Amino acid sequence: MHSKADTRATLSLRLATWGGMLFLHLPFLFILLYAFSTEEKSYQFPPPGLTTKWFAVAFGRQDIWDAISLSLRVASVSTIISLTLGTLAAAALYKRRFFGKEAISLLIILPIALPGVITGISLRSAFHLLHIPFSTWTIVLGHATFCIVVVYNNAVARFRRVSGSQIEASMDLGADGFQTFRHVVLPNIATALLAGGMLAFALSFDEVIVTTFTAGQETTLPIWMLTELIRPRQRPVTNVVAIFIMAITFIPILLAYYWIRDGEDVEGGSK
Repeated sequence: MHSKADTRATLSLRLATWGGMLFLHLPFLFILLYAFSTEEKSYQFPPPGLTTKWFAVAFGRQDIWDAISLSLRVASVSTIISLTLGTLAAAALYKRRFFGKEAISLLIILPIALPGVITGISLRSAFHLLHIPFSTWTIVLGHATFCIVVVYNNAVARFRRVSGSQIEASMDLGADGFQTFRHVVLPNIATALLAGGMLAFALSFDEVIVTTFTAGQETTLPIWMLTELIRPRQRPVTNVVAIFIMAITFIPILLAYYWIRDGEDVEGGSK
């Protein structure tokens, strides 16, 4: 039988949980509300009126589509680079012991530990010294510096859980290095790479600070949204774009959830 103290504790925990959920998700409702506001240049509450015209306006603005396209291209390439280099670095370091290993690990992790403004200034200075013109590729290089870290952290943690006996057995049975990686190592680390790749894509897609220093005249979606908020022209359009992005990003998150869940019964699929 539960005591009154247990009942009060349970009620307090529920209230705290719902309070935390409201704190996290209530701003999304305001984004949705202001996407329909008739007021163009301010966030007046309650809105003076509601309209759906901003969805048509957002759909017809080419600068929005250009910004979304650039952000998707940058995030995709940065994620591919991060998955490749982060996985290779994790495979090279997770089990070997040598002098300077900790220093190398620190150097790999350092870009995400440093403030973004430091990384941005460093990259901008390096591009100037090397006479590299600012372009989409400089943005990609800037994003890859910290995206590699999240893939590396996920991969190295999963590599430590891979049984060395499985790899040895595969090699003893005549498999070469690629076959061993394809049929033994990859199934064990697949969910970690999926999680790391998704996080890398998300970090790249919404990065502002490093992009500001490495973009030149290029305008990614976060830079576009920041500019629109600083110099308001049609603020509800910014909210429409935010709703669109939330809807789009929900799809891969949902797919990843089902992939990871289905992979639980597969060799190496434990989470």
